Amino acid sequence: MATMERALQLVTVLEQELVNRRTDIDRHNAYYRGRGRLRYASDAFSKYHGDRYRDFCDNWVQVVADSPVERLTVNGIQAAGETEADKELWKVWQVNGLDADSQLGFLGAVNGGRCFVLVWGDPDDPDMPIVTFEDASQCIVAYEPGSRRHRRAALKRWQDGGEDFATLYLPGEVWKFSRPVMYGEDAKSPAMTEVDEELKRWKPRELDEPNPQPNPMGVVPMVELPNKPSLVGEPMSDVAGVIAMQDAINLLWAQLFTASDYASFPQRVILGADIPKLPVLNSEGVVVGEKPVDIEKFAVDRVMMFNGKDARIAEWAAANLTMYTGLIEVAVGHLAAQTRTPQHYLIGKMANLSADALLAAETGLVKRVEEKQLWYGQGIREAARLIALAQGDDRKADALRSGRVLWADAESRSHAQLADALVKLKGIGFPLEWLAAKYGLTPTEVSDMLAMRAREMEADPVSEITRMMVDGRNPAPAPPGQDEAVDEAVEEPAP
Repeated sequence: MATMERALQLVTVLEQELVNRRTDIDRHNAYYRGRGRLRYASDAFSKYHGDRYRDFCDNWVQVVADSPVERLTVNGIQAAGETEADKELWKVWQVNGLDADSQLGFLGAVNGGRCFVLVWGDPDDPDMPIVTFEDASQCIVAYEPGSRRHRRAALKRWQDGGEDFATLYLPGEVWKFSRPVMYGEDAKSPAMTEVDEELKRWKPRELDEPNPQPNPMGVVPMVELPNKPSLVGEPMSDVAGVIAMQDAINLLWAQLFTASDYASFPQRVILGADIPKLPVLNSEGVVVGEKPVDIEKFAVDRVMMFNGKDARIAEWAAANLTMYTGLIEVAVGHLAAQTRTPQHYLIGKMANLSADALLAAETGLVKRVEEKQLWYGQGIREAARLIALAQGDDRKADALRSGRVLWADAESRSHAQLADALVKLKGIGFPLEWLAAKYGLTPTEVSDMLAMRAREMEADPVSEITRMMVDGRNPAPAPPGQDEAVDEAVEEPAP
């Protein structure tokens, strides 16, 4: 069991590492929300137009991040040695709202490079653990030296009101701390500085429950879902490489808007003439002077008169704005190739493409999604094991260690294409339950479908058996007492 001093030391070390990660995570999240600032502009352009385009963003980061997440859907979790998804585990998944929250977690991993799943037992309902997806800006996991899977400790740190909170998870216990939030670092006296330093220290939370609390699961109850991990170095965000091109595209748009404002019409200059002047009259109508004409008035009226035999007008052509749009299209094309995002997701227009051409265009995205299914699946499988441990079912927990996550199909196909493929698989002997799962039904929906199928058999066994025989399949055994009714119906002569 860790001492208070050791627990505080772990909190300090993990918190510092979490703070170091926050810079990139916050930056990526800001760009996802379209809050990038104007970059790569010259000093002169920034001086005169920087504020004008401060809030503008042609947001491609969001499209790149959303494209794989919309195809990442968990349909169930299957333990090793089982032939179907675990229904009790799926109930826990749905009761905790993970159908929706898993999407938020996957999006956080795509943007921040990782997300986390936290599992903890509910004392009021031991059979229904509390499972939450957590953001990388609030959580961190420490591993055993030389390992990427054996967890030593985990920390969750967050703010609520005027306090910081921290929960340290260890294999044997859980520590909970809090401290006041410090705002600003204004110049203070040495005495007040000492007071602030004392307030910044973590203190055990004042709760009715003990601190530390025992961890009945015996393992760190937080799991990391890494995005694009590598053998050496940190997991990578999908949008980290998009930001530079995003900044370039925003600058091109800013220059295009500026050129459109100043140089999109033919520009004219008047040579050999003085600026026209208007007479100034007194109250009696007598000319007492003259004043130059307001040039801005002529810019609105589009009419100006000049006197003088040498007056003439020169003109230069309008700016070629298609140069900018062409560069923007090239930049978006590079962005699509680098992130394996289909071009029709980005350019917003499609030609008469065949189904095979669309399938080929989405191959990169499909492979990108399948990679995430592989890496996120390992973390979800471990989270399923934690759920079983929280329920006190060690046997199921051991089976889930080598189980698998059932994902929805990463490919986007029409219902007609999918149905045709499933009919062919049915013809070579694939069972109906497997086909239903392949169609994308959840374990609950598969059970409902099989129950409906059984009711159809009971209501009209003759038609069902005939249909199965025509298909070349062996009829399933009829319910008790139904064989005689079938024989009588078959032998009865038709009217």
